[in-house]
Amino acid sequence: MLKTLRFEEPDRPPHFEVMFELEKEAFGLRFPDRRAWNGCSPAEKDRMIGQCMTIYEKIVERYQWDALAVYWPWSDPDGVRAARATFGDDILVGSIVGGTILSIEGMEDWEQFAVDLAEQPERLHEVARQRERHALARFDELAEAGAEFIHIVNDVAFNAGPFISPAQFSEFITPYLRREVQHVRSLGVIPLVHTDGNIMPILDDFLSVGAACFQSVDPMAGMDIAEVKRRCHGKMALMGNVQCNLLQDGPREAIRKSARYCLEKASPGGGYIFGTSNTVFPGMPLENYEYMLEVYRGFCRELPCRNR
Repeated sequence: MLKTLRFEEPDRPPHFEVMFELEKEAFGLRFPDRRAWNGCSPAEKDRMIGQCMTIYEKIVERYQWDALAVYWPWSDPDGVRAARATFGDDILVGSIVGGTILSIEGMEDWEQFAVDLAEQPERLHEVARQRERHALARFDELAEAGAEFIHIVNDVAFNAGPFISPAQFSEFITPYLRREVQHVRSLGVIPLVHTDGNIMPILDDFLSVGAACFQSVDPMAGMDIAEVKRRCHGKMALMGNVQCNLLQDGPREAIRKSARYCLEKASPGGGYIFGTSNTVFPGMPLENYEYMLEVYRGFCRELPCRNR
């Protein structure tokens, strides 16, 4: 992980997923219900964190993950502490923080948002400042708990492009995201960023924030990882791009083609973490994810002996 994030040639491209939600299919176990964390007692929280760690250990062992972003409990320092105690220095351990900037999933009133963009931009800047303040406080807590990376997740694009114009993006999004990323770096923590959708019109903005890695690289939105790698190599690593709708529906040959394209175009020279274009989500056939990993292992076996 560290070598590839430094754009050094690793012995193989690393792999992990932001979330794996097929624990029932894979292990016959269940993560605690996401609603169970709210208002639970300290003893119950400890029990549920232990339940999560049992599943994480099985995921990391079976699928040979090189990192873990603790997703249950979500954005929680106690979960990070438990994961660091569980995995030590064997893999990178981090957390996920969402809702840090103006974004699609955080929008409650699109009509009012459109009015504010045109007539009351300061209202939007105040919302953005509030989200930034909350994000920085959470970053501090997670870093203190031992997070080695923080994945900052905000969807800011649809398949057709960014949810606001590039000029508006540079005003309302980029400065806030840049300060958040730089704050994470100041804590000695590795910053990753996520969005779905087509960000080619704002890719330079994403490069300018200084993130170590951009995750998703959404092929369903037309993001060609070969072109993105060409523009980002040496500046921002990439993660993902194996097409999720193919992992959902197949056929296997299409999964193979998508996985091989990512590996062949993005892994040379470091700077690429192999993974799906989003997450391993409920309903995805487990055998399709495991087949994706068969393709990955086959690619790794083909690497020159000097890199092994």
